[in-house]
Amino acid sequence: MDVKTVCLGMLTDGAASGYDLKKQFESTFGHFFSAGYGSIYPALSSLAADGLVDCEEIPQDGKPDRKLYRITEAGRGQLITALDKPDPSHKVRSEFLATMWFAHLMTGEQIRAVLSNRLEEIARYLEMFEQLEQEESADTPAGTRFVCGCGKTVMQALQDYIESHGHELTDDTNVRLSAAN
Repeated sequence: MDVKTVCLGMLTDGAASGYDLKKQFESTFGHFFSAGYGSIYPALSSLAADGLVDCEEIPQDGKPDRKLYRITEAGRGQLITALDKPDPSHKVRSEFLATMWFAHLMTGEQIRAVLSNRLEEIARYLEMFEQLEQEESADTPAGTRFVCGCGKTVMQALQDYIESHGHELTDDTNVRLSAAN
């Protein structure tokens, strides 16, 4: 699934600006799909050019006009077609895991800092999932509950793994001290 399709899906919840979509990518989607302004705005522009979203420009004092995007019926049809894929791939891109792959080239201090930062990020995600669970209502779609539950489970498992095995990365035999590099 590409950024354009995810933007279409997000717009089914209501009109949004590129900034609003970016915030959603950073929060609720942050644990499984990332997108920055450099991909969101071109996606919205392309969707508008293809008639899949409408764009309303709202004047603002002292600032550029705010562009508010709404999904069109054609956009909804495109989204439904894109969702009719029985085998979506599950790709994981993790800078954390890529960094840990090379832990043997890092000092123990560097490794501990990376692990500590990752645990702090996991704690923020777990807090977000708890908040989302508390805000759930009868109107919360089952797919939203499923993805949040899956994200919470993955983050808890990662937290448990780091806490149980992180010390293995900082054993002197596994760490190449910077002086030896």
